[in-house]
Amino acid sequence: MKEFQTKKKYGQNFLTDKNLLSAICSDADICKDDEVLEIGAGLGALTEILSNNAKKVVSFEIDKDLVEPLKAINLSNVEFIFDDILKWNNDEIEKKFVGDYKIVANLPYYITTPIIFKFLGKSKRIKSMTIMVQKEVALRMVAKKGDSDYGILSASIACLGEATTTRNVGRKMFSPPPKVDSAVVKIDINKPFELQEIDKQFEFIRKIFAMRRKTILNNLSMGYKINRQELQSVFNIDELSKRAEDFSTEEIINMYYRFSALMKK
Repeated sequence: MKEFQTKKKYGQNFLTDKNLLSAICSDADICKDDEVLEIGAGLGALTEILSNNAKKVVSFEIDKDLVEPLKAINLSNVEFIFDDILKWNNDEIEKKFVGDYKIVANLPYYITTPIIFKFLGKSKRIKSMTIMVQKEVALRMVAKKGDSDYGILSASIACLGEATTTRNVGRKMFSPPPKVDSAVVKIDINKPFELQEIDKQFEFIRKIFAMRRKTILNNLSMGYKINRQELQSVFNIDELSKRAEDFSTEEIINMYYRFSALMKK
């Protein structure tokens, strides 16, 4: 294959180390019965390893200049789709799979959060997401109450499952090397949730963390245009005087359901 010129607009930083790529596949717990959605095929190095370990792989790649090299790999259980996955409806994507599926991706940094929230809580068929992200984002994804990185992203993820950093990856492992180090994070989606509630739950999380130095009382009052007296009917003074970062995700979920009952009155 002729040398490929990477494009900054797509955030292309490719991994080629087969041991690392195999380790990422192992982190994702890919086995012969699994169907996999890969986001960002790149030069196909990870795609090939996923193909060898999974039942089926559907791989999105936005760069149409990669059509020829990727199809030349000739992987019988891989369907390449050369398009921007953010433009696809999730229902259309899921028609490609017979059953539940896992997401594996080496994500360009600029689409990490949009991709996470495109799929997170949007389907009960997603079993897990194993994604390579900027190390700074990884810290935000796995943070817990008491951590400085705890916030909207970590609390939203924790509503549905558990995020763990499986490995750190130095910038020199990429070609071309990015300016920052990366990490692989696996999100096991293993908590029950209602699809019709999850968007409202995420909105509640965004509101209470909107201004980190403000109290729950201030953020909810401003975010939902609701007065103090109404909030005091479902929250105690101690809760309202604290900040969102003072509560665990389990406590935040409990607060959401009490607030939701108030809003339905």
